[in-house]
Amino acid sequence: MASSLLTSPRFPFLSPKSSLFLPHPTSLHVPFPSNSFPKPLLVSFSLNPNPPSALRRPLYIPNHIPDPNYVRIFDTTLRDGEQSPGATLTSKEKLDIARHLAKLGVDIIEAGFPAASKDDFEAVKAIAKEVGNAEDENGYVPVICGLSRCNEKDIKVAWEAVKYAKRPRIHTFIATSGIHLEYKLRKSKEEVLDIARSMVRYARSLGCNDVEFSPEDAGRSDTEFLYEILGEVIKAGATTLNIPDTVGITMPGEFGKLIADIKANTPGIENVVISTHCQNDLGLSTANTLAGACAGARQMEVTINGIGERAGNASLEEVVMAIKCRGEHVLGGLYTGINTQHIVMASKMVEEYTGLHVQPHKAIVGANAFAHESGIHQDGMLKHKGTYEIISPEDIGFERSNEAGIVLGKLSGRHALRDRLKELGYELDDEQLGNIFWLFKAVAEQKKRVTDADLIALVSDEVFQPEVVWKLDDLQVTCGTLGLSTATVKLIDAAGVEHVSCSVGTGPVDSAYKAIDLITKEPVTLLEYSMNAVTEGIDAIATTRVLIRAERNQFSTHALTGEAVHRTFSGTGASMDIVVSSVKAYVGALNKMLGFKEQNETKGSVEQTPVSA
Repeated sequence: MASSLLTSPRFPFLSPKSSLFLPHPTSLHVPFPSNSFPKPLLVSFSLNPNPPSALRRPLYIPNHIPDPNYVRIFDTTLRDGEQSPGATLTSKEKLDIARHLAKLGVDIIEAGFPAASKDDFEAVKAIAKEVGNAEDENGYVPVICGLSRCNEKDIKVAWEAVKYAKRPRIHTFIATSGIHLEYKLRKSKEEVLDIARSMVRYARSLGCNDVEFSPEDAGRSDTEFLYEILGEVIKAGATTLNIPDTVGITMPGEFGKLIADIKANTPGIENVVISTHCQNDLGLSTANTLAGACAGARQMEVTINGIGERAGNASLEEVVMAIKCRGEHVLGGLYTGINTQHIVMASKMVEEYTGLHVQPHKAIVGANAFAHESGIHQDGMLKHKGTYEIISPEDIGFERSNEAGIVLGKLSGRHALRDRLKELGYELDDEQLGNIFWLFKAVAEQKKRVTDADLIALVSDEVFQPEVVWKLDDLQVTCGTLGLSTATVKLIDAAGVEHVSCSVGTGPVDSAYKAIDLITKEPVTLLEYSMNAVTEGIDAIATTRVLIRAERNQFSTHALTGEAVHRTFSGTGASMDIVVSSVKAYVGALNKMLGFKEQNETKGSVEQTPVSA
């Protein structure tokens, strides 16, 4: 349990000296400052975690939220999340994720850092054109945001990418902490203040009426300087002020106090929306984000599965479900516009496209989040699910078990398969279902019962794959102790032409990979290789993940450091044959790399922005 509990935004932050104790196993005694409540507040664990709500998303105004209890969700999976090593996404994958983020109902999608590369620019532009104009029957359409450093070239490129959206936003930033000023920027406070002010003004001059400003490393910045620079960018036209804990160093009490102090001391703060962006280096990103909300921030910057730079970011699913469960009773009535039933599918999509597996005990979306093995827990669950679950799995788009008693096997039809996949959070079109159905049949012929884990592996292998440049057609390997391992591989290219090659190697996977390299003629370095059985038993499906890097290096510009970074590409495969699974993963990674290379070669160039001196 957390060491402190934050109060409603209507009341001051608890003093660090305030105590928290448990007088009874079913309640929390929370002593508030004497000027807040006349008596202690009692919060019962038996409260309904999902209270019915008729609250609607308020009208979008860039610098103002009409309902003071509404919290905007700013998703940066496609920008900060993609900075995770090995999480390179193609334009198609980014567009797929953006479409699903719109289904989720996120208020702002930070679609990328357009100045990083030609592909990043085109991906943000495509998202702005499609997702940024897909208005639903209630008038909802997400804001499409592009990140830029505080220089004219970055800002211009960002605007050229996002301007096609109905609600475009430019998010620009510059560091403000002493260590960044001295060692990274080598500039004085006065110089940084002038740059921030002039660049926000420049962004507005382009025609963008929604400009977000971030003082990078705000958590370690001098607060008086923060008040000054934030006040100046407000005058220059900023509509949202994002306060990032860039290195994840603050405690919840510290971060909440920082937000409260900024709200109390920054001139013009009533004319903007305050935002939070919390990194997870000490495992406190969700706690800090909620602390910021309690102190008055009304935009939360998050990512699906909490992915991101280093230890990641505040997790969308954790922040949103915390507000849904406790917002009405503990957080002063806070709520979001997120349709939580799309959380599971969003999590799976991001997991498969990035190749970053979700840990089993991850809150909300981990494989064990709704699993109960202890006998005492199982007994309680059988009597009443509320004994050990505060969230219903159905609320996030997941059903724990098939209560209709249907067991999938080789005689099961498409309807039963579609229903089970829907229960698992997958909504597939007819073509995708057809492809999955025949894969399912092939597995069911060899296994008496096809489990949920098998289905998830099959969907990942079929649906969450990059555009096909090369497709595995046939594979034959010979291996053992009597001689060299050999592999013969037949691949089909995008034009339908067959290519066959044979190679030897130290084992069946090595020889198969070398045969593929002879066909594709794309030299790569294999950085990571891992395999897991999705179920127990000798007939389990094997899932493989590989991470590769092209020897002809492909680079992008890192948003925070400005350095050129090597792009890496992940691939996944699934099969009951471990060699086939391995080859599928390798071909998938190559397809992602080649698709990315083709986009860069065919699209117009975008001028790269030099690092700020």
